Amino acid sequence: MKSDIVSRYQGIYIAMYSAYDEAGNVDQERVKKLARYYVGKGVKGLYVGGSSGEGILQNAEERKQVLEAVMEEVQGELTIIVHVGANSTRESVELAKHAETVGADVISAVPSIYYRLPEAAVENHWQHMIDSTNLPFIIYNIPQTTGFTLSTGLLAKLAKQDKVIGVKMSGESTFELQQYKETGGEGFLVFNGPDEQFLAGRIMGADGGIGGTYGVMPELFVQLNRLFMDNRIEEAQTLQTKVNGFIKRLLSYPSLYGACKYILNLQGVATGAPRLPLLPVRPEHHASLAELNKDIEAAIAQYTNGE
Repeated sequence: MKSDIVSRYQGIYIAMYSAYDEAGNVDQERVKKLARYYVGKGVKGLYVGGSSGEGILQNAEERKQVLEAVMEEVQGELTIIVHVGANSTRESVELAKHAETVGADVISAVPSIYYRLPEAAVENHWQHMIDSTNLPFIIYNIPQTTGFTLSTGLLAKLAKQDKVIGVKMSGESTFELQQYKETGGEGFLVFNGPDEQFLAGRIMGADGGIGGTYGVMPELFVQLNRLFMDNRIEEAQTLQTKVNGFIKRLLSYPSLYGACKYILNLQGVATGAPRLPLLPVRPEHHASLAELNKDIEAAIAQYTNGE
């Protein structure tokens, strides 16, 4: 039943980055080290294989390798949501069944991309995944990349199913986020997607957040969530502004993914370069990224020491 869904799953989830070796192959030991790095940071769990995880750029076997490494390392310590969306319904179902087999907690998926599919086709795509396992399902709405915007009508229809427990709202409208929350009703989860408007999303009804930049500063998002829950809104706004300054700097590099992965390397967790066509950082970026990392670490020290 959905009555306890929100309390069970709400919180901060890191959209986990990929981890490759120097040749660009999935490195399961690096995956495990990265997953372990987040234990004890105060986050609720990990979102594996999504945009930040480069799942769309990996084949099915690589995506399975990543998830298997995560589950071997942190199963039972963090809640694991697995993005299983792929262009074909067949592959999405294969990934969903694998996620259930290895013990993942929840599955999630974007619509099929490239083709501009009608709503009925997207519904059918998701329904095959929902029906293929006993796991809860979270819709992933990210119209900026998929070209498909989840309607409240389709959301209302899908939310009637016990296994459809929420939506990851990565669209930029907090009005739409609020409408999704209202449409889903009591016990339906909505996760804020855009990291730079985490606080706005929470104020408008989100039950937590799933984000990629969380991965280089999880403590700051955990604290931001705590300030919101304690109704310390002005302090939360100040912290969101500081976080947004870091995000703006991350976005100034050739790819956000490359910048975040380089910072993780500076923090002692090697994850390799992002997979092409995502660009890596260049040597001339190293000094400024080191400075950014110092600023992030200083902010983490400030907020975790209660100053």
